[in-house]
Amino acid sequence: MAHAQAFKLALLQFAIGLDPAENLRKAQASAEAAIKSGAQVLCLPELFRTPYFCQREDAPLFDLAETIPGPTTEAFSEICRQHNVAAIVPVFERRAPGLYHNSAAVIDAGGALLGVYRKMHIPDDPGYYEKYYFTPGDLGFRVFETRFGKVGVLICWDQWFPEAARLAALQGATVLCYPTAIGWNPKDRRSMAALEQLDAWRTIQRAHAIANGVYVAAVNRFGLESPLAGGLARLHQLGTPAPAQPANPEEGLLFWGSSFIADPFGAILEEGPDDAPVNLLAVIDPRRMEEVRRNWPFLRDRRIDAYAGLNERYRD
Repeated sequence: MAHAQAFKLALLQFAIGLDPAENLRKAQASAEAAIKSGAQVLCLPELFRTPYFCQREDAPLFDLAETIPGPTTEAFSEICRQHNVAAIVPVFERRAPGLYHNSAAVIDAGGALLGVYRKMHIPDDPGYYEKYYFTPGDLGFRVFETRFGKVGVLICWDQWFPEAARLAALQGATVLCYPTAIGWNPKDRRSMAALEQLDAWRTIQRAHAIANGVYVAAVNRFGLESPLAGGLARLHQLGTPAPAQPANPEEGLLFWGSSFIADPFGAILEEGPDDAPVNLLAVIDPRRMEEVRRNWPFLRDRRIDAYAGLNERYRD
């Protein structure tokens, strides 16, 4: 029996500026460069149109949201149509008045919108006040059958939960793609605690690859981003020049880049720097999945009759 075909995945890592229109242009340029290098499926970082606004709770920042379909998905639908590629396109989704999601649209080769994944696990920590902005996803853990292969899409905080990876893998995903926005406190960048955090982030995702016999790809932004001043989002949304807001090197988040692609046994195939733009490309080959799963048959040996307790918060 023939195996599914291999395809080339590209992760687009870049720094995010204050202007959403310029961020979109940067993403389009990165996509065009990756396509010239042979990419067939593109994956962009979480919330790439804007600075990471969740560092503070500020109602005017909801103005940054857009609908799906909307300007961002339309721009990438055109790229997918012109170049016959698929794309995972994160969007701050305005679903209805007062109802917003941290989402990723999946666009197939030819430009058709395959569907949307809405982030399921929403953090609420200092500098990551996402529960203020985002309603938890209500579409479940989804796999999308692109023209090139089945792609599971999860977003950032979802990275830490083995249940999410497993449920996507059980739907036949060849690769789990994690658009991401994660970084350090600038003061702690070179501390042991920060380095341990980066290592844990990489390790947990490699573990998902190993436990499920799938490729795993995480794409992050890089660079220092200070909390956005109130009203800045509206100025940009309306196209009015916003006042300069230089980054304070002592506050905000220093996003650590370090995007990577791991194979089905956790080997790192490609990895980006922590402080520079890069397009990472790797071949996603179902034959490698078959080889790994034959030798490490975790799916065969799962005790699905004994896992009922996983639907409980905690057993006292």
